[in-house]
Amino acid sequence: MIAIIGGLGAALAWAASGLCSSRSSRIIGAPAVVAWMALVGLVVTGPVVLAEGVPARLGSTDLGWLALAGGGNIAGLLVAYLAYRRGDVSLISPILSTEGAIAALFAFAAGERLGLASALTLLAIALGISLAAGSPGRGHVRHPREVVLLAGLAAICFGASLYATGHVSGRLPLAWVVLPARLLGVLVVALPLALSGRLRLTRRALPLVVVSGLCEVLGFASYSLGARHDIAVAAVLSCQFAAISAVVAYLLFRERLARAQLAGVIVVLVGVSALSGLRA
Repeated sequence: MIAIIGGLGAALAWAASGLCSSRSSRIIGAPAVVAWMALVGLVVTGPVVLAEGVPARLGSTDLGWLALAGGGNIAGLLVAYLAYRRGDVSLISPILSTEGAIAALFAFAAGERLGLASALTLLAIALGISLAAGSPGRGHVRHPREVVLLAGLAAICFGASLYATGHVSGRLPLAWVVLPARLLGVLVVALPLALSGRLRLTRRALPLVVVSGLCEVLGFASYSLGARHDIAVAAVLSCQFAAISAVVAYLLFRERLARAQLAGVIVVLVGVSALSGLRA
């Protein structure tokens, strides 16, 4: 039950974060959104880390994996929000949800065996992405290939982050696993923007970036909690943030895709869910 609650909680939180970020990135720009999200996340996680102190088992190897996990997450957010400025949530979120499949490819490259069914599912996901990048027809996405390329690059960054996180999530406290992306976001993105006077924030964007920052932390914590009880169940349910985002974007923002793009999105969503089950 905890795995189910954790996975569903992560899906809802990440869907909310993506929807809010898709709006705020069009108001103040992708770097500023990432900066404010990192600041909000650091305010939440920083006191917990300070209260817990340095873990006894924290070594140089763990620090390397934490740096990769945090760097991949921040890079993924920057690129994803650039995509959100140019395209629709209903197209971008399903591609971002392939982060789990990409993490599986990293595992395969590191020596883990990949079955025939998993390989075929990855090919189906690639086909779905190619369909989504096709001609927009009467859809609203004017440059689908650029949007899909950005979303795909973000998914690769997120996949690397997930793979690195898997190496340390069972060894370190939860707050320490969540901290790196927030700390790097503040040091690498927020601080340079502040020093150059380009850290923008408007009244309209303020609630959006606060909700995004809180939901990013909440989603990661919820997934990690669920994965401690059943990784497969938590992974299958958490990747459904893409489906939730697409439905909400259609209802709230009236986003529509061409038929071929819609077919590609459906193939990606089904493929990601199938791969999560196969990886179980």
